Amino acid sequence: MAKAKPFNRVESDRLNTPTDLDPNDAKKIAEGLTVLLSDLFALYIKTKNFHWHVSGPNFRDYHLLLDEQSEQIFGIIDAVGERARKIGGTTLRSLGQAESLKRVSDNNAEYVSPLDMLKELRDDNKTLTANMRELHGVTDEANDVSTTSLLEEWIDQSEERTWFLYESTRDAGQGGH
Repeated sequence: MAKAKPFNRVESDRLNTPTDLDPNDAKKIAEGLTVLLSDLFALYIKTKNFHWHVSGPNFRDYHLLLDEQSEQIFGIIDAVGERARKIGGTTLRSLGQAESLKRVSDNNAEYVSPLDMLKELRDDNKTLTANMRELHGVTDEANDVSTTSLLEEWIDQSEERTWFLYESTRDAGQGGH
């Protein structure tokens, strides 16, 4: 197998971490990880927003659920950014950049019912899972086993969040999807 030639991704050679991945694959994967990172930041903020603003008779259960889920999402963030760097790419530099790349919509409503919060987060996590599966296909094809393995763990976590949110809305007649 021919050794991949190094590629300059940034002007400063100090950020060009060496990798044996094909340069085009590494660039594509790093870009995908940067979009994923943007989605994770947006989902983290939305989950915390709902955690802070949930109300009603199930307050404690929902408040704790959303806190646990936001912690799990936050726990992934650093690993995603660092993975992009490990393969020689760059990643997010600002909230503005994250805003321009994210696929998770904001919810700035003054009031959102608790069940609507959970349904929205359920759908956001389900979409996040689909987006990670798409990136998984790219990493698998590039033989980037480390990113592929990490994505498998993150997909499992996202599926679990979706499941918990689904089960929390189902009994209230708010299920579906």
